[in-house]
Amino acid sequence: MENTAKSIRPFIGAQNFETSRSFYRDLGFEEVLLSHNMSLFKTDGLGFYLQDAYVKDWIDNTMVFLEVADVDAYWEKLLALNLPEKYKGVRVTPIRRESWGSECFVHDPSGVLWHFGAFNK
Repeated sequence: MENTAKSIRPFIGAQNFETSRSFYRDLGFEEVLLSHNMSLFKTDGLGFYLQDAYVKDWIDNTMVFLEVADVDAYWEKLLALNLPEKYKGVRVTPIRRESWGSECFVHDPSGVLWHFGAFNK
């Protein structure tokens, strides 16, 4: 099957929609409010949908990998945002260096695990 893909946009949930909206704006995503219970968050032509929906098992098993140009620089920017102090439940985990590349981690206010990584060249 031949595809001409233009984007891929996962759907993620939020335990508290307003808190999660604020968190993702602080993280640097541009928000497009689609309805009272759904937003599109975009950066550099990539995006995801945030829903005002929470199913614990779903959220606890949701992971998103965002490839960044420079993990070290991204990590410094993450630290400067003080997200764990601003949002209950948010956790940041320092950079791990692996054979394939490097990544750091952020759990959002609902528990979604974000991987911010770069592959070895």
